[in-house]
Amino acid sequence: MKHPLRLITIIFLVVFVLNGCEKKQNDEVKVGFLIHALDKERWENDRDFFVEKVQELGGTVEVRIAENDAGKQLEQAKELLANGVDVLVIVPVDQFAAADIVNEAHTKDVKVISYDRLIKNCKLDFYVSTDNVEIGALQADYLTKIRPTGNYALIGGARSDNNSQFLYLGQMNVLQPLVEKGDIKIVYNEFTNAWEEEEGYEQTKNLLSETDKVDAIIAGNDAIALGSIKALTEAGKEEQVLVAGMDADLKNLQEIVAGHQTCTIYKPYEKLAATAAELATKLGRSEECERTFQTISNGEMLVPTVFHEAMIVNKENLKLTVISEGYQTEEAVYR
Repeated sequence: MKHPLRLITIIFLVVFVLNGCEKKQNDEVKVGFLIHALDKERWENDRDFFVEKVQELGGTVEVRIAENDAGKQLEQAKELLANGVDVLVIVPVDQFAAADIVNEAHTKDVKVISYDRLIKNCKLDFYVSTDNVEIGALQADYLTKIRPTGNYALIGGARSDNNSQFLYLGQMNVLQPLVEKGDIKIVYNEFTNAWEEEEGYEQTKNLLSETDKVDAIIAGNDAIALGSIKALTEAGKEEQVLVAGMDADLKNLQEIVAGHQTCTIYKPYEKLAATAAELATKLGRSEECERTFQTISNGEMLVPTVFHEAMIVNKENLKLTVISEGYQTEEAVYR
C-alpha cells in the first residue's frame, strides 16, 4: 500500500469523530429549569413531572425559583449557564425581560425552551404550552351557552404575562359578536398586576361597587376566580353569578362541587412537562427534533411551538377529567 500512514490517520480521525458523536449522544444532559414562582399548586406539579421525565431520559435538572422577581431570574439563569447546563427551560417572570435570558444563553450556544408562557422579542428556540386563545374561547363559550344574555365582567391575568392577552383575545372572539347583537354587555374589563386571589377579590369589589347587576365573571385563572368568589360571597351573590377560571386547582374544584364556581380549565400538565423534557434532552444532545410543531409569533420571529389541548372542567365531568387523569383525587375534591 502506497500511503499506510495516511490510512492510519484517516482511520484514527473516523474513530475519533465517531467516538465524539457517541459521547455527545450518551452524555448526561444538564437541564436548567427556571420557574417564576411556586405560587400556585400547579407549578409544583409541573416541576415534579418535568424533573421526573428528564431523569427517565437520562438527564439531570437544576431548578431555580425566582419568586416573581425578573432580575433574580436573570441572575439565576447566569448561574446555571456558568454551571454548564446544556439547555434552559423557562417559565418567565416577565414576558419581555426574559428575552435577556435567551440572549445570554445564546452567547454560550445554549438553547432555550419557553414553558407555558411565551417569551417575547427574541430568537426563542421552542415554546411548549396550551393554546391560550382557545382556552379563552372555551371559557366564554361555556358561560354564554348557559347564560347567552346579560352583563359580563372580564378580570384578566397579569399584565406582564403574554398569556393574559391570548386569553382575552379568545374570550372576545366569542363575546364580541354577542356584544354587537346586544345580547351581552361587558360591564367590567380589567387586567391584574398578578395572578393572585387578592387581585381577584379587589377587582370584584370594584366591579360590585360600580354595578350590582353582574351575570358572569370570566377570571384569568383559578386564584383570581377564588378572589371573585370571596367578594361575591360577601355580597350574597355567590350562587347567582357564573364564574369561570383556569388551572383546575383543588380549592376551585371544591368550589365547583359547592356550586360557587361554574367551570375551570384543565391543562394536561404531565403531557406539557413530558414534551418540554423530551425537547430539552434532544436539544441538549444536539439531536434533531421532529418537525411536528406549529409556529407562533413572539414579535421577533415565528417560534417553533408545541400545543397540547386543554379542556373544560365542570360539575358534571369532574370525575371524567381531572380525577380520571390522576391530577386530583376523588377524596380530596369531594371532601
